[in-house]
Amino acid sequence: MKMEIEEVGGAQALPLLSLNHVSLLCRSVWESMRFYEDVLGFVPIKRPSSFNFTGAWFYNYGVGIHLIENPHIDEFDTCVNESRPINPKDNHISFQCTDVELVKKRLEERGMRYVTAVVEEGGIKVDQVFFHDPDGYMIELCNCDNIPIIPISSCSFKPRGQSFKKTAPYKCGFMENVMMESLSTDMINFSF
Repeated sequence: MKMEIEEVGGAQALPLLSLNHVSLLCRSVWESMRFYEDVLGFVPIKRPSSFNFTGAWFYNYGVGIHLIENPHIDEFDTCVNESRPINPKDNHISFQCTDVELVKKRLEERGMRYVTAVVEEGGIKVDQVFFHDPDGYMIELCNCDNIPIIPISSCSFKPRGQSFKKTAPYKCGFMENVMMESLSTDMINFSF
């Protein structure tokens, strides 16, 4: 399904489509490559040969991970070499997973430290597992899709190409419309 960009209201959001990649500084590209490939299942992909610095690109799950080697990373982050606590409220990258219990088992088999958390909303539970990559970046694996994505907005959904009564107030922004359109498409797909 291709989305059309439609200007709604006075302010228009940037014409974004999706998250492309996350770029991370690392002390050792080789150590980080093993982690992102072996632990998280990312696949190495070709990166431009014109780059004059050590790095690696990976792709899977619809997103890229770009590693950039900086052996002096400790000069910028004094916590990297310390056994820093795993804090679910810290900056992190989150990936949806199919089996949280299997994630915990495999992390234990690798001798990796992790912490767990449970989020509950309206009787629905989300299990979360947090751990660090070799450079101390926080990773979360979860079953977050258990909780539906519901935009916080008072506007009603206006499907493209359909008209509303002139009396209905319509003051939604572009993103509210895109989210509502995506949500309604998902609901249609689930119903069949």
